[in-house]
Amino acid sequence: MSNAWKIYMLAIVSFLVGTSEFIIAGILDQVAADIGVSLAAAGQLITVYSLAYAFGTPFLMAATAKVDRKRLMIYSLAVFVVGNFAALAFSGYGFLIVSRVILALSSGVFVVTSLTVAAKLAPPEKQGSAIATLVMGFSTALIVGVPLGRLISSLYNWQLVFGAIGLLGVLGIALVAYTVPRTENERPIPLREQVRLLANPKIAVALLITLFWIGGYSITYTYISPFLLDITGLSERGVSIGLFALGVASLVGSKLGGFSTDKWGYRRTLVGGMTLHATILVLISLLAHSPAFVIPLLMLWAFAAWSSGPTQQYHLITLAPEASSIMLSLNSSVLQLAMAAGAGIGGVIVEQSSLAAVSWIGAAGVAVAALVAAAAFGYFRPASAALRRKEAELAAKLGAQDLS
Repeated sequence: MSNAWKIYMLAIVSFLVGTSEFIIAGILDQVAADIGVSLAAAGQLITVYSLAYAFGTPFLMAATAKVDRKRLMIYSLAVFVVGNFAALAFSGYGFLIVSRVILALSSGVFVVTSLTVAAKLAPPEKQGSAIATLVMGFSTALIVGVPLGRLISSLYNWQLVFGAIGLLGVLGIALVAYTVPRTENERPIPLREQVRLLANPKIAVALLITLFWIGGYSITYTYISPFLLDITGLSERGVSIGLFALGVASLVGSKLGGFSTDKWGYRRTLVGGMTLHATILVLISLLAHSPAFVIPLLMLWAFAAWSSGPTQQYHLITLAPEASSIMLSLNSSVLQLAMAAGAGIGGVIVEQSSLAAVSWIGAAGVAVAALVAAAAFGYFRPASAALRRKEAELAAKLGAQDLS
């Protein structure tokens, strides 16, 4: 089997891991009703997952730095299977929180390890494409996994979704065991290197952009299923269609975001994408009771939101090309923290205000990200022709299309 096919095998397993992360948002109302908690309390399952992922993964990766990468992926998938079966076997809010923590830690280790292995399996000139292939596996979870999980939970039981993911996880272990070769261990990243990067004002501001952008997105996405049911008035089938449309648009947005970054530069793409993102959330708020408008707006929202993903990664790499892996690791942790904050803030909004307000507050968060990005890029002062030329030269050198 060629290395290209081995990378695709990892992408398939990434699809399972992505589905286990995103599925909660797709079945949030059903989980809340079944275990007898409020929507806000159920939303904290996403908060717990993101916090465990953000804080636990770096420590686990440091602790397992000497473990063979293939063996580490198998171990993490084994724990992943246990976490899914725990959600199937045990009922109650407390057990579900424990399950989410187990899934977050095992998923974080697998994701980081699989990205490094995929890059090593690919030739140097195609390492970016290899990483993009794994990211596509996660995007496919939104297109197929979440809508399918919603359908299964509507017809049968939401716990069966986790049971199915657990069973497929066993197959994932077999795929890794028989297709992925042994690779050398990663060098542990000293904490002082990460702290040194965070002390750089440009890097700190860039990570702040991620925080507000993903935080605003998460406030709305966490409660998107009950929003579509209760505010828009869609049927169960309509919600599944809406989630499917959202997933397709997210994949297209990610691809075109990388293309736009290469052609027009990351500054225009990032500020433009986030401005469109905030605008669409405002329109969703205004037209929330009109199903005919909401579905197309959902697609535009996902398109705009996910177009910023590869662009922001590219932006961070340009700030510290010599430490690209550390930069992406830091961005991943901030992203998960933003997901946790967004889910938590969304829960407060639902409890203290109304479900309809999540899109308004989400728009505000993304608008702040757009303003911070515009200020960081000098959009509020006279543009420099030399700066634009430098950006174009850097874009051509690094090849932004590999991050799409």
